[in-house]
Amino acid sequence: MEKLTITLADGTKLKNIRTNGTNYVSDTRLTEADFEGKLQTVTISDGESERVLHNCKLVQITKVDKEYWFVLYEMTGDEYRQLKMMADIEYIAAMSDIEL
Repeated sequence: MEKLTITLADGTKLKNIRTNGTNYVSDTRLTEADFEGKLQTVTISDGESERVLHNCKLVQITKVDKEYWFVLYEMTGDEYRQLKMMADIEYIAAMSDIEL
């Protein structure tokens, strides 16, 4: 089975990752905190080729027996712009002491 290395935006490397369908599988314990703020750029490498994803989000992470299964989703440009716009609106509202 192919082993992948996933490099997150901050340089964190998740090694010996396997795939099962659209899931990535790790023997190392992973939590949502391991991905938080690190998904702007994700590089997936099999040692010979690389695939770069932009503006990803963690769909789910689940412990199955002794493995951690997770799914990453690359947002479309429209999804990312909408997410950014909502974050900007929430920031302006908070700075203006306006409750949304």
